[in-house]
Amino acid sequence: MAKVKLKKRNISIAIGCVVVLVVLIIGLFRWKQTLDYQKTFEYRLENHGYSEEDTAYLIEKLDEKELEKLLEKEADENIPKFMKESYYLKKNLEKYLAYYQENPEKSLSDVVAIINVRANEDWYTDPVEADTSKENLLLVNKFHQLSKDFEAPDLEKVKNWYAYGDDPMLRKEAYEKFIDLFNAAKEDGLTIIISSAYRDYEYQDKLYNDYLIQLGQKKTDEVAARPGFSEHQTGLTVDVTTYGANTETFETFEEFTWLQNHAHEYGFILRYPKDKEYLTGYGYESWHYRYVGVEAATYIYEHNITFDEYYAYFVEGDA
Repeated sequence: MAKVKLKKRNISIAIGCVVVLVVLIIGLFRWKQTLDYQKTFEYRLENHGYSEEDTAYLIEKLDEKELEKLLEKEADENIPKFMKESYYLKKNLEKYLAYYQENPEKSLSDVVAIINVRANEDWYTDPVEADTSKENLLLVNKFHQLSKDFEAPDLEKVKNWYAYGDDPMLRKEAYEKFIDLFNAAKEDGLTIIISSAYRDYEYQDKLYNDYLIQLGQKKTDEVAARPGFSEHQTGLTVDVTTYGANTETFETFEEFTWLQNHAHEYGFILRYPKDKEYLTGYGYESWHYRYVGVEAATYIYEHNITFDEYYAYFVEGDA
């Protein structure tokens, strides 16, 4: 009987030891799981101050190196918000954050657009050489400059049927597309005429200085480009009019309305739209159209952005 009891006791002890061992193993496993989890970006980001939703988004969009860099900074709920903006550029994140902190009344979309096109800087500050290899997507504005010696290639004289003035010129493709546009408008009983097209550096220099004498520096920079900074030098730009119109009245004519609805179908965009002065650096010009090709023009039209914004995101990008 004593032997049986002893045997039962030993079995109970053995079972107890096994149970304790199992509990210890499970405990160690869970402890390791906890340690491993605490090393994950999910845990570290949430512990750092990001919401569960923002954490999941950041992990999806950033690589390990970028996440580590993010964790070195104070958590900022605006970071994932900016990353979700349509034209967000990774290279500009710090600039977005700094500018937004100084201008909290701005929308995130506006901040992204302003920083992307450098409109937070003084116009003409540190201009770069315009990249003429971009062809129809060549950007010339108050930060992208053409050299004095640049001459637009394949220029053709515009026939008097399509233009006023002394033999205006356009680049071949832009001219051909304008003819298509002109004919389409004619079919609708409208006449769209070129009043100005290609201007070389010397012409723009004289024009700018004439304005300077009349208007002074500040006003001149609002209405005219400095030499080297004019889109007209690209050979891809037209100023248009119609019978009885001038620059002040053109937008009241049916031709203007037609262009608003159809210019993009022929690769042209209204280059300096109303209420976009803070991005383009120029006042609204209802008569100024730029050829960028049908694909780009259609996107710009459908998304209501400026060419400056398009170029910053789709041409320059995060390079």
